[in-house]
Amino acid sequence: MTSTPATSSDASSLAPSKKTRNARVAVSTFFFTNGVLYASMVPHYPGIKADLGLDNSMYGLAIAAYPAGAITLGLLAGWLIRRMSSALVSVVFSCVTAASLILVAMSGSFFLLVPLLFLAGGADALADVGQNAHGLRVQKEYGRSINNSFHAIWSIGAVTGSSLAALLITLDVPRTAHIIGVAVLAATLQFTAYRYRLPGSDTSVDEVELADAADGATPNTAARRSVSPRTIFILAALVLLGVAGALIEDAGSSWAALYLGGSLGAAAGLATSGYIALVGAQFVGRLLGDPLVDRFGQRTIAYAGGVLVLGGMSFALAFPSIPATIVGFGLAGFGSATLIPAAFQGADELPGLKPGTGLTVVSWLLRLGFLLSPPIVGLVADATSLRTGLLVLPLAGLVVLLTAGVLDNRKRGDVFARQ
Repeated sequence: MTSTPATSSDASSLAPSKKTRNARVAVSTFFFTNGVLYASMVPHYPGIKADLGLDNSMYGLAIAAYPAGAITLGLLAGWLIRRMSSALVSVVFSCVTAASLILVAMSGSFFLLVPLLFLAGGADALADVGQNAHGLRVQKEYGRSINNSFHAIWSIGAVTGSSLAALLITLDVPRTAHIIGVAVLAATLQFTAYRYRLPGSDTSVDEVELADAADGATPNTAARRSVSPRTIFILAALVLLGVAGALIEDAGSSWAALYLGGSLGAAAGLATSGYIALVGAQFVGRLLGDPLVDRFGQRTIAYAGGVLVLGGMSFALAFPSIPATIVGFGLAGFGSATLIPAAFQGADELPGLKPGTGLTVVSWLLRLGFLLSPPIVGLVADATSLRTGLLVLPLAGLVVLLTAGVLDNRKRGDVFARQ
């Protein structure tokens, strides 16, 4: 007897349990505090650069230590999750991130700043994987896409953190006092949210490998037999798509305030508006992301985003002014809103890969965007101008247009109905 597959409306009519709803709030809190922590420090970067007397190249190298730590230490995420659980990894390493950022705010030399940013980036990556892994568990409980909403909550945290930082910078509040206050608040929220996590352990790759072995195949041999060249090509395209999204986010966080304040002469408080516009518009895009994907498909939304990034930042750089630049960063943020969640989702659904493999590859390699962007932009800025260095933004939009074709264009409800 064959069963009739559930329709998307049937799936959506199943109300999640109170436990699942509470877990969604917990994961949202994880994402919110992660965004607050990171964005609270970003507006202080120009002040740290000035205090330490760094040129653009040294500044770019220092900022690159954050994603370098993420790439290096992020490899431990799976091992830690299998032993600690995804929710506990999020809480513990969010606290490590907070403590590291306090030391970053206090650092008095380039040679202290670099290892501290390396540690903060590594801890942030582990917390990020933990919260995303727990979010995917909650999404499975819901039976529909809620992934973009978690990233929208991260953007709320980023807007909150960066806006508060801009206000306190204008009021001449000491940098260290600000970061200590944020760190204490973040730790409190994380430990409170941990009480409402989903119980139980996370499914590990080891369990999948044992299942393969029980079927008479060695773990790696079974995977190699089923992975086609087309799957590898799609995975590579998804990595590039994720890297493009990372480049857009990083250019806004690392260089928007410097470009507005330095090249365009904006006041210190106004100079933060470019980054605030990017993360604010990104929040709106992520808030709308799930219903837009349901209606138009992931591929169509990514194409539209690429056009916004390419067109918006090309115009802002071709006709430089404070209002045009703020609008350009806003369009880039809105256009990039669903790119990284789309790359994660696409990689997680690739046929022929063991559960979690595609997601792990994309989430790890997209951090190359955060690693390579600061030193490249810094070197180009020193050789020519920061305006030229920011051409990385429209180029990222072009990469999106070249790679978005690999995304699934079915309605998200149909995708869940077929799973």
